[in-house]
Amino acid sequence: MTEAGDKKYIELRRELHAHAETGWTEFWTTARVAGILSSLGYEVLVGKQVLNTGAIMGRPSEDAIAGHIERAISQGADPAWIEKMAGYTGAAGILDTGRPGPVTAFRFDMDAVDVSEARDEKHRPFKEGFASKNAGAMHSCGHDAHMTIGLALAEILMMRKDGLTGIIKLIFQPAEEGVRGGKAVAESGILDDVDWFFGAHIGMGVPTGSISQEAVGFLCTTKFDVTYKGRAAHAGGAPNEGKNALLAACSASLALAGIAPHKDGPTRVNVGFMQAGTGRNVIPADAVMKVETRGSAEAINNYVYDRAMEVVRGAAEMYGVEMTLEQMGAAVDALGDKEAVDIVKAAASESGAFGNLLPPVELGGSEDVSWMIKRVQKGGGKAAYFIIGSNIAAGHHNEYFDLDETVILPSAELMAALAESVAKPA
Repeated sequence: MTEAGDKKYIELRRELHAHAETGWTEFWTTARVAGILSSLGYEVLVGKQVLNTGAIMGRPSEDAIAGHIERAISQGADPAWIEKMAGYTGAAGILDTGRPGPVTAFRFDMDAVDVSEARDEKHRPFKEGFASKNAGAMHSCGHDAHMTIGLALAEILMMRKDGLTGIIKLIFQPAEEGVRGGKAVAESGILDDVDWFFGAHIGMGVPTGSISQEAVGFLCTTKFDVTYKGRAAHAGGAPNEGKNALLAACSASLALAGIAPHKDGPTRVNVGFMQAGTGRNVIPADAVMKVETRGSAEAINNYVYDRAMEVVRGAAEMYGVEMTLEQMGAAVDALGDKEAVDIVKAAASESGAFGNLLPPVELGGSEDVSWMIKRVQKGGGKAAYFIIGSNIAAGHHNEYFDLDETVILPSAELMAALAESVAKPA
């Protein structure tokens, strides 16, 4: 692409950055992505067309969703696309070359992080006028760049359609943060005929000009909310009549921290949020905990999760309170295929923009692209997930996060090279 194309996609990244939306509320974003894909000539699927709604986790209430739809329209979202979404976000663009060949898929996540963006002159998005318009939502993980790379890729592939075979699917996934959306996409069936699958993340400690051939060390995880319901009472006059939900939550939190590590691999458990009580002279009747478990393999995460269930239920019984549980997110472990990783390595080596090919990067966390990788592999396809180098202004999920926009177009060209590697005519 030309210098003008480079400028166009930097401007698009900034537009997406300014309209940051958190998981399952990406209505403006989905409408914008769908509109661009449609204008390029792609068959476009949105909402329930790319989701198994039975596998959705952590979606806000219908009242909250309605509010976000209203906000998105007020910010200029195309009402026609909003109507097609029918309350659910996410999009996919399908390019059918009309020639026999493989089915190739690329995945790009769409959602922002629950972070309030910095509002001072040392933060470039604020200084240059493209900081988030939406309070408490910020693209502080680079998903704005991921989508921009995907849309630039869409344009490149359409221009080179005559040199490609098979079908190419560009999947724009909602609700990656909190690992809430990947399973719903994977179980929608959109990946069941895929022969080659590629995904990537920008930054992650890899500098501009470099590519890490593969991300490894995906941790399985389960995210869940625990609500304890007790009975309020006067803390001085009749404490014996109360059922203390706060004490149940506190006891559970301490016991969760005491779950023994597993001999076969790393484990994690964290209580990231706790809220309880209404006043100093009232026995707390309600408490909420937001908890996650992690493990280096599914069996190890299941061990931590099962022990966590014993803990939270035991605390409820000990204090005589009721307990409800809601699963909010989940991801599995995953590992790419050598055949697909080798294609990434070869394309990066041939690219003039990525002269430094780095060994695999240990993810050290969870990513729900893992559901998609496993779904593709289950069907006999090959998958790779790699890291695109970009200098960053602050760590991921930090309010000062920003990235090197000059890597956007070269990254799209790299992905186009991946498509050409597997879908070129015989």
